[in-house]
Amino acid sequence: MISEKELKDIISQVLKEMDGEGKALEKVKERVEKTLSNLEEVEDITKIDLREVIDVVNPKNREELLKYKRKTPARVGIGRAGTRYTTSTMLRFRADHASAQDAVFTDVSDEILAKNNLFTVQTRCNSKDEYITRPDLGRRLSDEAVKVLKERCKQNPTVQVYVSDGLSSTAVEANVENILPALLNGLKAYGIDTGTPFFLKYGRVAASDDVAETLGATVTCVLIGERPGLATAESMSAYITYKGYVGIPEAKRTVVSNIHEKGTPAVEAGAHVAHIIKKILDAKASGQDLKL
Repeated sequence: MISEKELKDIISQVLKEMDGEGKALEKVKERVEKTLSNLEEVEDITKIDLREVIDVVNPKNREELLKYKRKTPARVGIGRAGTRYTTSTMLRFRADHASAQDAVFTDVSDEILAKNNLFTVQTRCNSKDEYITRPDLGRRLSDEAVKVLKERCKQNPTVQVYVSDGLSSTAVEANVENILPALLNGLKAYGIDTGTPFFLKYGRVAASDDVAETLGATVTCVLIGERPGLATAESMSAYITYKGYVGIPEAKRTVVSNIHEKGTPAVEAGAHVAHIIKKILDAKASGQDLKL
């Protein structure tokens, strides 16, 4: 990729050669395109599966090391040059760190939400910065959200399923298209009444309790993006609460975590969550009160 300094140098040179303001845009475009055309395509190193990469020089037992690496996305057997990481190891570390930051600070695209028939409401947070610094505001619905949910959602459903960005919008975009239909179809197969799905922006897990009170749901299930790490930025979890209310202890929740391509695949997770919800309804309990 072209660096910021190179781009500035190009623009500076064009301005020097420019013989009229009207030709500025054309000259800049011409020089930038010429420079970009001479650059080789840069490989996206985040697409490489670390579980299949051996960075250790001359391992004593290559096959045994690969066997262990394939069991976890963690950084096992990374390369070093003396006391430092090798260049490839450091670049992958920085790339994964950047992916984690993007997962937190970007928003779920409107196209993804529209494709999955999810309308949007919001918590009491007004920005990502406020969401990060004021967890308490992310646990409660805004007044407008309460009003919209009462107008657009089915009241008193047995199960209310909704989606929230949480700490990873990337997780929502990577999984929602597969997990949501699998979950809803699973509940339908069990003959369980479900509410109207929606998307909650800037939501924390505990916002599901406010949703439960607002809609009168017996069971609330939120599909939410989890805090990203260096192993993956696409991990989603399903938090399920029986008869939730604002202030309910966290121990009353049942959670299915690590829903992503390299963990529990989204379709499989959807069917599994539907099965757990059936058990919760039968036992009339969730979290520590539920014996699975």
